[in-house]
Amino acid sequence: MSDDQQAGPEWIFAQQKQRDKAQIWWIIGFVIFALLIIGTLLFFLIPRGDDTSPAPIHPPTATPTPSPTSTQTSTPAPTSPSTTSPIDEPLLTQPPVPDPDLETFAAQVQPRLDDAVHGLDLVTQNLDLGAQIVDSLQQDATILSDTAAPSSIAEDWNKAVTQYATKLADLRGTYSNGANPQPALDAATAALQKVRALVHL
Repeated sequence: MSDDQQAGPEWIFAQQKQRDKAQIWWIIGFVIFALLIIGTLLFFLIPRGDDTSPAPIHPPTATPTPSPTSTQTSTPAPTSPSTTSPIDEPLLTQPPVPDPDLETFAAQVQPRLDDAVHGLDLVTQNLDLGAQIVDSLQQDATILSDTAAPSSIAEDWNKAVTQYATKLADLRGTYSNGANPQPALDAATAALQKVRALVHL
């Protein structure tokens, strides 16, 4: 039995050595793990110099100051063009139409006055077709009324042409009313002769 007692303690001592080695490795591993954690925390918590450089860039450039200058450029347009308008007004006025001489005016109105004589002759020859001819003569009378006459006969010209146009309207009315056109035709012919006499035709 003494031999058994001697062998037992040697086996128990070997297990204790293995346990001690395992504890040492666990302690070493825990220390290494703790150092890794501390190093990681220090890496993220300690501020670095690169992070501080982009900070002063953004706020001052976002608010430029050209806006007051734009408002100043819109203001210097006061009422300056209004001062030039009274100067331009006399330049825009057209010069007065020169007074034509009687011979030039007569040559200007003679073609329509000759057409009026020919037209009234056609009405006399074709009373049934007179309405269309009278319409054309009324258009010519309007043009004669708008033509500027010499100042020496202007008043008489306007009165004579107006009377002639009135007689043409009476003649046209006889065709609309179905009345006898001959009296109105004679009156229109007489009024036309007065117009032609003013320009010596």
